[in-house]
Amino acid sequence: MSDQMPAGSRSRIVDVSGTRIHCVEAGEGPLVLLVHGFPESWYSWRHQIPALAEAGYRAVAIDVRGYGRSSKPLAIDSYRMVQLVADNVGLVTALGASTATVIGHDWGAPIAWTSAMLRPDVFTAVAGLSVPYSPPSEYRPLEIMRAMAGDEEFYIEYFQEPGRAEAEIEADVRNWLLGFMFTASGDAPPVDPAAGTVATIPYGKQMKDRFHLPEKMPDWLTTTDLDMYASEFEHTGFRGPLNRYRNVDRDWEDLAAFRGSAIQVPALFVGGDRDGPTIWGGAAIAAFVDTLPHLHRSIILEGCGHWTQQERPAEVNAALLDFLGAVYD
Repeated sequence: MSDQMPAGSRSRIVDVSGTRIHCVEAGEGPLVLLVHGFPESWYSWRHQIPALAEAGYRAVAIDVRGYGRSSKPLAIDSYRMVQLVADNVGLVTALGASTATVIGHDWGAPIAWTSAMLRPDVFTAVAGLSVPYSPPSEYRPLEIMRAMAGDEEFYIEYFQEPGRAEAEIEADVRNWLLGFMFTASGDAPPVDPAAGTVATIPYGKQMKDRFHLPEKMPDWLTTTDLDMYASEFEHTGFRGPLNRYRNVDRDWEDLAAFRGSAIQVPALFVGGDRDGPTIWGGAAIAAFVDTLPHLHRSIILEGCGHWTQQERPAEVNAALLDFLGAVYD
């Protein structure tokens, strides 16, 4: 792993109330916590860590519990949202700080949004990439997904049964990651509605049946990058990462008191116009005037897919530094 770390950064394990959280950090200054999504790791922030450090911030990219060198509890409900927020809160304290800006991508975005919603005293600014903020609603998530999928199975439904998606992915981790990441990127072929998308799976089929594989590696995902991700997951497996999806209804129950809540700290959103969650989240983005009353900017990157900070590092870095500059001015 040391060979893949950004220059000037260091790896460390932090004890957060008995939970092991692995971090890669660089720089000094206001704390900026970087939270990755599925199926990634701290490494998804490799382009942001040095840029933030050089600009005068203490950038700390974590392995979320269940990933990499962080703790991997067995119980499914150990991956509920409130527990992940508690990890973030405890990490800020363990790092010797009292406040931080929290930035998340993919699943890391809801973790970041919820951290700021529940603990604005600790997370005094928040940015979400790919997944826009949407307050807890009155509708049970799996019921919504069932309605969205129609005659097929929504991918989060597909992930619910322990062992099912693990068996598909772990049969060939490297090739699955390549297909999943390329198919969700801005470089993939345009979606053919008749052929379906990876967001839904025909009953009895597998998610990978709709993957596209690149003829050559895209610029944003080199062979070295893919090897880094594959080596991590070949060691750790996918049970912990997939357990996050298995808590969506439990999160809905846990956060019932916060239904409709706005986030009351400065906020930034960055998405891609070829990214499923950003496209599906059009109504949520339109509601930012109410749900993110202190929104700095909402940026949609043309031609960008799901892997925002990896596909468009320069533009994402510029957006983050502009936001942080406004927050800490």
